[in-house]
Amino acid sequence: MKRQDGDWKPVDGLTWYRKLGNRVCAELDCGSAVSVTGRQTRSGREKDRDSWWIRPDCDEPSLSDCFTSKTRLLSFLELSCSDSVRLVHGSSLCSGRLEVRSNQSRSWSSVCEGHLDLHGAQVVCRELGCGALEFLQGALSGAAEAPVVQTFTCEGHESALLDCGSSGAQTCSSGTAVDLTCTDPDDVRLVRGPSRCKGVVEIKHHGEWRDMGHYSPSDSWTLKAADAICRRVDCGSAVSVVAGPTYDKWFFSPHCLLSTSTLTDCVTTRPLSIGSAPYLTCSDSVRLVHGSSLCSGRLEVRSKQSWSSICEEDLDFNNTQVVCRELGCGAPGLLQGGLYGEGEAPVWTSELHCEGHESAVLDCRRSSSAGKTCSPRTAAGLTCTDRGGVRLVGLENRCAGAVEIHHWEEWYPVADPYGDWDLKSGSAVCQHLDCGSAVSVNRTYHSSFRPAWWISVPCVKLKSGLMDCVGIYGSYNHSFTLDVVCSDLLPQPNISLSDGVFGVYQQGFRLLMGSDFTVTCSVQPQYPGGSFQLISDTEEPLNLTLPAVNHSAHFLLSAAGHAHRGDYTCVYHVDVFNRSFSSSQSPALYLTIGDKVTNMIIRVVLVHFLLIMGTISLFFYCRARGRHFRLKPRNTG
Repeated sequence: MKRQDGDWKPVDGLTWYRKLGNRVCAELDCGSAVSVTGRQTRSGREKDRDSWWIRPDCDEPSLSDCFTSKTRLLSFLELSCSDSVRLVHGSSLCSGRLEVRSNQSRSWSSVCEGHLDLHGAQVVCRELGCGALEFLQGALSGAAEAPVVQTFTCEGHESALLDCGSSGAQTCSSGTAVDLTCTDPDDVRLVRGPSRCKGVVEIKHHGEWRDMGHYSPSDSWTLKAADAICRRVDCGSAVSVVAGPTYDKWFFSPHCLLSTSTLTDCVTTRPLSIGSAPYLTCSDSVRLVHGSSLCSGRLEVRSKQSWSSICEEDLDFNNTQVVCRELGCGAPGLLQGGLYGEGEAPVWTSELHCEGHESAVLDCRRSSSAGKTCSPRTAAGLTCTDRGGVRLVGLENRCAGAVEIHHWEEWYPVADPYGDWDLKSGSAVCQHLDCGSAVSVNRTYHSSFRPAWWISVPCVKLKSGLMDCVGIYGSYNHSFTLDVVCSDLLPQPNISLSDGVFGVYQQGFRLLMGSDFTVTCSVQPQYPGGSFQLISDTEEPLNLTLPAVNHSAHFLLSAAGHAHRGDYTCVYHVDVFNRSFSSSQSPALYLTIGDKVTNMIIRVVLVHFLLIMGTISLFFYCRARGRHFRLKPRNTG
C-alpha cells in the first residue's frame, strides 16, 4: 500500500523487479529485498479500484516521484524483505559489506571478518535469496562504521543468520568488516542463433530456462543494456539488438541491468504472455572497454578463450577500420596509447595486417610476436564515430531546438511522453554537440501523432553514448517531443583595434603614449540587439558595456598610458528564448604603450644630429690624415 496526500491505495504489482523492491525495503528499514511477486487480481471488484502504478525505469531520489494514479488494479504487489541482514555498497543485492540487526537492537552493525566463517556466509547468501558463496573477504566495500553485536557460529543449514549460535559483543578494527559476494542464482545464454554470441536471450530463473521477455516501451532494450548480456556470456561488445518472437518467457527489466551485476535483481513480476524477446548480436572477438560509449575504449581481442590488449604501435588505419566496422560503429577517429588505461589483460602476441575490407579482426592476416610487451601507456585506446547522428532543429541555431536522432537511416524527433527528460539528461545532448550544458528542457505537444525515437533516460544519465540508449522497437507515434536549449548558444565574439597603433607585434599591438584608440567588439549576425562587455586585466581594470549596433560595439578610449597595458576581451550578451545568454570570451587582445609623440620627435632629431656630427668629424679626420701622408719626406737612400 502507498499513502499520498493521506490516501492509502494498493500498488499495482505489474513490472516490478527485486532491485526496485529493494528501495521499498530500504525506506521501511527492512534490510534487502528477497523476493517480489505480483498476484493477479481475479474478480471485477478486485480489478475496478484505485491503485498506484510505478514507472519501471524510475531513477528518482524518492520512489513517490515515480508513482501515478490508476483506476484499475491488474495485480497485487507482494514483497519480502530480509529483516535482519543486508549487504551494502556492493555491485548488486548479492554483494557488499555485511550488516546485521539483532532482535534486541534495531540498529544495523557490521561483522568482523574473523567472526563469520564459510558456513555463516552460506547462510547469509541463502537468506538473501542469492546463489552460493563466491567470495569472503574483509574491507572490499569499506571499513566498519559500527560495532558488531555478536560473533556467529553456523552449521550451514540454518535459514537465517540469527538462527545461528552467537556469543559476545565485539568491535571491528578498521578495515576488517566482512565483505560477501554470492553468486547469481540466475544464468543467461544466447540460443537459436548461428553462434554462441548471436541469438535470442534466454534466462535461467528458478531453475527453468525461458526466453527473456520484455513488453514495456518505457523500459526498452538498448545497446547499453544488451552490452551487459554480451559481457555476461563472455562475448565482445553489443553490435545490435532487435525484437524477436517468443512464447514461454521470464519478463525482465533492461533498465535494471544498467545498475546491477546480478540478473535475478531484474526479473519482473509481469504475468502476461504478450511481449517479445531480444535477439542480440555481440562481437565475437573484439571489444572496447572503459570508454564513454560502446564505440570508444581500450581495444581488446579475444583469442584462445582469453582477452588481450593490443599495443598502439601495432595498429594502423586499416586495422582500426576493421575494428570499428566489426563493432557496428562509424569510421575510426582517435587512436592513442593509454587513453583508456593500461588494463590488466595480457598483450596479444600477434600483429595484425588488415587490408581494410575485412568484416572481422580475426579475418585479417596475422604474424606472431611471441613474448611481446607494450611500453608504458601504449595499450591501444580507440574512438570510432557514433553509429548515427544527433541534431537540434527548428530555431536556426545548432545549439537549440527540437532533438532529432538519425537511426536506421531515418531522422526522427525524440519522444518524451512522461516528461522524463531533465537538465542532466538534456546536457548529454548538448555535450554531444559541443554546446555546453542544457539550460532548458521542455516538451512540445503536437495535435497529431508523429514518428519519434524513444531514448532511455536512465541510460543517458549514466553518461553513455546517446546512440547506445535508443530503444530497439523502432519509431513510435507520439504527440510529445523534446526541445533542448544549450548554454553555448552564442558564437565567440571578435575583438579588433583601430586608431593610435604605432606597431604590430606577434603578441599584440603597441600604442603611442597619449593617443586615442578604439576597441571594437563584433559577433556573427544571429540575434538582434544585445550588448557587448569589454573587460581588461590592466593596471586599472576596465569593465565597460555598450549596446550592440549592427552586431558590434566601438569602445573609444583616450590618452593611452601605461595603465592601459594588458589583455582586453569581449563578451556578448543577449536575451532569447526567455533567458539571458552570454558568449564565451573573445580571444585576448594584448596592448602595450610606446613613448609620447614629442619624445619620439626629439629622439629622431637627436639621432640624425649625432649621425651628421659623426660624418663631419670623420671627414675632417680623414682629411687631416691625408695631409700628413703628403708632407712626410721621401727616403732616397
